[in-house]
Amino acid sequence: MTRHWGLILRLALPSIISFATITLTGTINLILVGHMGALVIAAVGVSNIIMYNAWALCSGFGLTVNYLVAQNYGAGDMKKGVARTYLALYMCLGLGVLLHLIGWLAPASILRLMGGSPELVETGTDYLEIRFYAMAFATLSFIFHGFFRGVGDTKTPMILSIASNILMVFFTYGLTYGHWGFPELGLPGAAWGIWIGEAVGLLGSAYVFFVRLHKRFATRIRAVIDRAESRLILAESGKLGVQEFAMSLAMFVFTMFVTRLGDEALAANEVALNVMSLGFMPAFAFSATATILVGREVGRGNPLLAKRYQTDTAVLGSLFLLVLGAVEFVFAAQIAGIYTADPAVSELAEKLIRISAFLQLFDGLFNFFAGGMRGLGETSFLVKASFLLSWLVFVPLAYLLTFVWGLDSVGAWISLYTFLTAYGVTVLIRFYRTDWSQVTVKEAG
Repeated sequence: MTRHWGLILRLALPSIISFATITLTGTINLILVGHMGALVIAAVGVSNIIMYNAWALCSGFGLTVNYLVAQNYGAGDMKKGVARTYLALYMCLGLGVLLHLIGWLAPASILRLMGGSPELVETGTDYLEIRFYAMAFATLSFIFHGFFRGVGDTKTPMILSIASNILMVFFTYGLTYGHWGFPELGLPGAAWGIWIGEAVGLLGSAYVFFVRLHKRFATRIRAVIDRAESRLILAESGKLGVQEFAMSLAMFVFTMFVTRLGDEALAANEVALNVMSLGFMPAFAFSATATILVGREVGRGNPLLAKRYQTDTAVLGSLFLLVLGAVEFVFAAQIAGIYTADPAVSELAEKLIRISAFLQLFDGLFNFFAGGMRGLGETSFLVKASFLLSWLVFVPLAYLLTFVWGLDSVGAWISLYTFLTAYGVTVLIRFYRTDWSQVTVKEAG
């Protein structure tokens, strides 16, 4: 088993750093604005859930490019991989326009729909509007990063992520509080900091794709709109987007439930989610690694080796999450104190952090094997499992535990634990029940 760990770590560690940079930036930004009060923390928390849903709508394009390019790279057919990337970029440009329109027209309405108080709506409207504009850049960057990872280059996304996130923190601090000669914009300044970072990240990604990689992969082409390939990209992106959206929309409802428990409960929930997101970095990193290795070996016609890589990736990723969860469980009180000085918020956040500490193992289990399923091109099962478990298990159970049985925030988190456990085990079982003799490269119908 361990003979593959070196390759897995070489691919996964840059991705861990990349995702850790994104997570750390979110944490630093929350800490920077958190001193403005619980209402600001709550507004940022609600906005983060909304933006997760917006990202989910477009994420399928980046995930699809990632696994298709990995398969094409393994098969030695990068001309098709580049053409597919172009098609995904064209389609995502249209979604970017939609995100701008939503940000311009509907941020206050969305916050009211979330059940936010009038004070929260007033505080968060401008912030959410600018976050929608920034998300349009992020979704395009995600497609480029999917291409880079598909060809086994996880260092370039790492470098781009570090650069763009450093800029986010710099401009968030400067524009929020008016330091270093910048105007003092308050909470909207934090959103403009994110916008600047995402814009620079997109420019850097485009430069690498169109300039640096042109000699190796002939990336500057006049892509022909092939109908069969367009249907494939749209169908696969739609399935993976719906998979993510089903989960993110369920989290949207989860947050609406918590919102109705009051601003303090919502602030504590946001702190716990932000801490839990530390576990997302190795989960996403090893998931992306599984997609790369499984997709590459499928392209090379070695499905059983793909299975072996998947198992090794899941074992190694689980060890990372186990250590991280133990640290969070032991130091929950100290971690909560970093985010807020409000005793009520800190006490509840400490309890939620302890509940969620080992939840990351099951979230990781889902991510590891979902990455492998994408590498196989088995996307239909993922969307079905996501939809059914999100809406037949997670949401009803969250309502029952939170309101009917009166467990409040603790009940909401128990439901999240139950959902992710069921999801992780379901995807694991499905992966190992694959008919490996039938595994082939995904082609347009």
